[in-house]
Amino acid sequence: MPCRFAERFSLLQITSAIVSDAEMAHFLANTDAELTFIGDLPNPLEKRSAQSTTVTYCTKRIGTICGGTCTVYTGGATCLDAAGTTCLTATKDIGFCDESGCDGNCNALSLCGTSMASGFCFTPNTESILVSPL
Repeated sequence: MPCRFAERFSLLQITSAIVSDAEMAHFLANTDAELTFIGDLPNPLEKRSAQSTTVTYCTKRIGTICGGTCTVYTGGATCLDAAGTTCLTATKDIGFCDESGCDGNCNALSLCGTSMASGFCFTPNTESILVSPL
């Protein structure tokens, strides 16, 4: 007799949009999106890079592709103003919220509901992003 729990569990696919530093660098090097860099420049060889997170958040979704105008943040814990964000990815788990100031309804990137190409997550109505110190 097949295991019903396993059958049901397989239907609950939780995906993640957390990418490696190499995957993030590949996207940044190959995208035709308009990029704006804020914070530190991404550098995985930097002594404190383990305490740093890179987040890329963009304004447009075309099918499974995330693009348009993208902002790339690299640094430590902060709350980012991200009005107009449609999709995002990061090198560590972050929160994305539907109100400014990292308030309102927030979700974890590690529990992405709609995965996209290049490790992005579809995050409509995102207004702010919470970058954790861990």
